Amino acid sequence: MASPTELQEFVEEVRDFLGEKLTPELRHFGDAYASYSLPRSVAEEWTGILDEKGWSVPQWPVEYGGTGWSVEQVVTFKRELTLARAPRLMVQGVDYVGPVVIEFGTEEQKNQILPRIRRGQDWWAQGYSEPNAGSDLAALQCRAERDGDHYIINGTKIWTTYAHECNKIFCLVRTSDGGKPQAGITFLMFDLGLPGIEVRPILTFGGDHEFNQVFFSDVRVPKSALLGEENNAWTIAKYLLVGERAHSYAAAIHVCLERTRDFAGQAQTSRSTPLLEDPGFREKLARIEIELASLDALEQKIFELLKRDLSAAAALSSVTKIQGTELQQRVTELAVESLGTYAVPEQPMLLEFDALSSLIGEPTAHTSIAVSQYFFDRAITIASGTTEVQKNVIATRVLGL
Repeated sequence: MASPTELQEFVEEVRDFLGEKLTPELRHFGDAYASYSLPRSVAEEWTGILDEKGWSVPQWPVEYGGTGWSVEQVVTFKRELTLARAPRLMVQGVDYVGPVVIEFGTEEQKNQILPRIRRGQDWWAQGYSEPNAGSDLAALQCRAERDGDHYIINGTKIWTTYAHECNKIFCLVRTSDGGKPQAGITFLMFDLGLPGIEVRPILTFGGDHEFNQVFFSDVRVPKSALLGEENNAWTIAKYLLVGERAHSYAAAIHVCLERTRDFAGQAQTSRSTPLLEDPGFREKLARIEIELASLDALEQKIFELLKRDLSAAAALSSVTKIQGTELQQRVTELAVESLGTYAVPEQPMLLEFDALSSLIGEPTAHTSIAVSQYFFDRAITIASGTTEVQKNVIATRVLGL
């Protein structure tokens, strides 16, 4: 673990880099989009800048393009990106596919897949949930039948984030009905442009096009798409979910809280005194700040555990998943409350900034995305396993019940 002085020097290095490379245009896209659904060209530009520095996949091993940073440095780096309002990057490739390919893939798969993720050339969609198998992932029924050197896939996946922009997908498919539900599942990685694949949009309540439903009709996938062993993907699936759940919620909450506090401290034409002077509102802010400090400390513990005890980290990641998503919902509720009559449910990029400016001065990220973020975050206690599922994991794997 780095000393306080070394960590501060690292933070200053990261901030200097961001100050130089994070242009106003890139920062605008970091501010303006509530979800990950920013233009692919922007994400590719920012990924290229990070890759040129050698920072696009900081948590990977050095031999695959990683930085060699400690867990503490990786977490600090991602936090600084969020605090600087950098564009959000698609996590499926860097945080999900990359680690499982490094852990379970062949050398050929590593050589083919990892460099293209690192450079932002391939975007990966996650084919896990199905209409009748979301949090109960073992109940999935999307089927793959062996046919010589190919698998033939039939079925559907839902809530497939950004599939309309991705060119690759990794899927859990059923290849056998024998044994427990967790058995007979296989992990396949393949092109989204294959014949027989249809992507249909699902628009969110906030107006974003982030989710999709993907249909597979006799899709022929080469057997080289197999990761690990056939009928034995449950171990890979659980390994991937640790990375999905054990990430930092605290940094994004810090940013939203800071924006909310700043806006509430301004005098608006709709109220005689700033909202921040209201004792009830200040109490709500204080409660979130206290819980955020607790979440921050717990996340640091889990990130350290990831390098030493994956099983313990996996179990505790369910705790931060519950705490982080519920706190994120509460802070977005407070953000909308701070807007009052300016809380217009519009897509950020369609907002009439000029009209808003005439009422409250220069438009801010808070005024442009607060409502969209509020709607988007209604689903985060469901995504990556519902809160109820996480409580079952805690009961069995942490408490031993």
